[in-house]
Amino acid sequence: MRRVVVTGLGAVTPLGVGIRRTWSRLLDAHCGIVNVTHRDPRFADLPCQIAAVVPQGTRKDGCWTASEWLSKDAGFALFDERKMAKFAQYAMAASEEALEDAGWKPTDFEQREATGICLGSGIGNFDEVYDTVVAYEKGGYRKVSPLFVPKLLINLGAGHISMKYGFMGPNHSATTACTTGAHSIGDAARFIACGDADVMLAGGAESCIHPLAVGGFARARSLATSYNDAPEKAARPFDADREGFVMGEGAAMVVLEDLEHAKARGARIYAELRGYGCSGDAHHITAPKENGQGAFLSMKKALKNAGILPSAVDYVNAHATSTVVGDAAENAAIKTLLLGSGGRQRATEVNVSSTKGAVGHLLGGSGAIEAVFSILAVHEDVMPPTINLEKLADGFDCNYAPGQAQERRIDVALTNSFGFGGTNSSLCFSKHA
Repeated sequence: MRRVVVTGLGAVTPLGVGIRRTWSRLLDAHCGIVNVTHRDPRFADLPCQIAAVVPQGTRKDGCWTASEWLSKDAGFALFDERKMAKFAQYAMAASEEALEDAGWKPTDFEQREATGICLGSGIGNFDEVYDTVVAYEKGGYRKVSPLFVPKLLINLGAGHISMKYGFMGPNHSATTACTTGAHSIGDAARFIACGDADVMLAGGAESCIHPLAVGGFARARSLATSYNDAPEKAARPFDADREGFVMGEGAAMVVLEDLEHAKARGARIYAELRGYGCSGDAHHITAPKENGQGAFLSMKKALKNAGILPSAVDYVNAHATSTVVGDAAENAAIKTLLLGSGGRQRATEVNVSSTKGAVGHLLGGSGAIEAVFSILAVHEDVMPPTINLEKLADGFDCNYAPGQAQERRIDVALTNSFGFGGTNSSLCFSKHA
């Protein structure tokens, strides 16, 4: 099995467009959650009126205007915003940044044949579905756009990117709810490890901040509803007063590469992807088991795949969405895995944080952006903060970096992603030796 390393990073997030801007603002404890009632009057009828949205504005200010990223001048003549779902637009921009960062835009046929893409989304183009259903009900067949199906299919995100860059390797698209981004990166790594590709562009993307989508999660009692007038305080991972997550949008992409291939071309290596673990709760459509057994199994399998002991884990980027049951179950799972025989001796030695307080929950994109944060934590020896953590409940006695980032040696990091239906995935990154 070939070793897999990370050589490029890209992101479009509620903290800004570009991974450097996002990362610096994350470490400075900024928050990208805002009130969204100005976007659509129907939000005012919902119990949750907030979301983590990509900031609109000019590219030079680190914000998003589609035409600046997808125009002919930007080299995207065939991929304008009319033909692409917004999640695919975000993924395209994040991919461009990641490929530039990696210095990998091959023109040689054999190199493009050995480069693939694995991009997923949890929900995809929700707006297109809603708008087309409404148009069809009012006007019938002639109101259905010929682009309806191409803009609807989740795998078209990967398709657009492969066409843009001419990548002819594995063209793969995972859709596993909020575990999508992690599954995409883990699956891509296995394509490389098994010799199906030398380089893979991998990640997740989401953009479904629509009144019906928010309303659906609110009816499922999954969202924070008490902070419409103070949105920056709404996402509270691990906090005793947490009450639910905040929907977010954006994309994150990584360039994964066979180690020997990366070394041969002198690429910068951020980290090595050492382990990938997956599991199923086999329990409930939305809630984990209280003891976090599914989370425990995915982390355990990732460490087994990596050949790393629990005692070597320096940081866990938790899925922790701010739900009462979910955060408690994951916290229990982390402690079961990392404390005791083969692990740390005291809970205070277990370093855990959740970045969802800052960027919200990107659903299908969450596992990808949190993988990027974990890679940078390893690369720069810094643990990103858990913002809005003001009061710990019983059982929460690890080090959660409340309120501010912590500089510390991080040789090994785990990042967790869990989704509705009981699907779980963990990725293990380490410094490259």
